[in-house]
Amino acid sequence: MELADLRTFVAVARAGGITRAAAQLHTVQSSVSARVAGLERELGATLLRRHARGVTLTAAGEQFLGYARQITSLAEEAARVVRGETPGGPLRIGAMETTAGFRLPPVLEAYTAAWPDVELSVLTGPTDELVARVKDHSLDAALVAGPVGDRELHEEEVFTEELALVTAARHRHLDDALRGPGGPRLLVFRAGCSYRRRLEAVVRERGVEPKVLDFGSVEGILGCVAAGLGITMLPRALVEGSALRHRLRLHRTPSGGTAATVFVRRRDAPVTAALAEFYRQLRDARSTPGRDASCPQRTDHAVVLGPGGGH
Repeated sequence: MELADLRTFVAVARAGGITRAAAQLHTVQSSVSARVAGLERELGATLLRRHARGVTLTAAGEQFLGYARQITSLAEEAARVVRGETPGGPLRIGAMETTAGFRLPPVLEAYTAAWPDVELSVLTGPTDELVARVKDHSLDAALVAGPVGDRELHEEEVFTEELALVTAARHRHLDDALRGPGGPRLLVFRAGCSYRRRLEAVVRERGVEPKVLDFGSVEGILGCVAAGLGITMLPRALVEGSALRHRLRLHRTPSGGTAATVFVRRRDAPVTAALAEFYRQLRDARSTPGRDASCPQRTDHAVVLGPGGGH
């Protein structure tokens, strides 16, 4: 079983056809067909079902694809390590707005100082959008709410966030905010955000149909929550570190919810030196406390960060 055969099979599966795969590999169709046929003979199984529109994977092909991706990715990684490649070139990372503003700054500071030749770009957005961009190769990897559970992606948990419901400081109880004039107003990121979905579910479980205001930044959401415009759901540590914390009140979610932040990348894409080092920085950050020592610490009750004390 040759690496070239495995790479060809992965390319055919990704392209959905022999002709398209041959074009991507800069070779002829007969060479692609021969390599796939050789794999099928060696394995004693049919991997592809050929039809007028191209090819689809058989059940055996679906199973084998995961292994083929892992083998080719590991081979590329091993070659890179042996060659002693230095991180450089473009690296496109996606992150949720909350992660980019709270978790990433120390990671980016350390990474850019260590590897100045990497052309790093960071795109923020909701989980659904970022996952789609990783899958269509627009991003090399992304930090999103997990689990994602997509067979095309490798994912690994890097952070666990405790979530809290956030209201203006004057609302001693969550129901006070939910019973406002005209019903509750949710201040959230645009559709595709996992925190938004969870907040909508919490409110609807109470038999209330909320109104929704979309925002593009954490600062905008927290500023409007502090002003009494509505409620939101965000990582507790992020809110506790906010400059607006004295005007906000945190309430535990009904289920005491947590959210995993996972690092996702395509299984069939090579792990470049730049991406490998970025992930190493993330692992280092995972072992570092996620909040500043000056931030208020968690208690077993709703935390009040505004005037009036806790309860």
